[in-house]
Amino acid sequence: MSAPPPLPVYADPERAERVAAVLKAVAHPLRLRLVALLCQGDETVGALAERLGADPEIVSQQLRVLRDHGLVAAAREAGFARYRLAEENLRGLLHCMERCRR
Repeated sequence: MSAPPPLPVYADPERAERVAAVLKAVAHPLRLRLVALLCQGDETVGALAERLGADPEIVSQQLRVLRDHGLVAAAREAGFARYRLAEENLRGLLHCMERCRR
């Protein structure tokens, strides 16, 4: 027997808090750009920084925020941390947000 579907956000204050936390985590221009790049595939901090024209230390700090929220994950590969999306639903969120007119 499967679990009942979750309550809608408007009916569940705890769920609304969790959704708001995810939105806050991605509601930073650099973090949003990082998510967009990670939607294209896994990358190292250095590669992400280069593609964004940003300081690797700042990129690392912003990835830490996303990781702390469980939105991205890192794995060591040849001495470098390689980041990937840990929350696949971010792809749909990003796609939706890119279509907003404002």
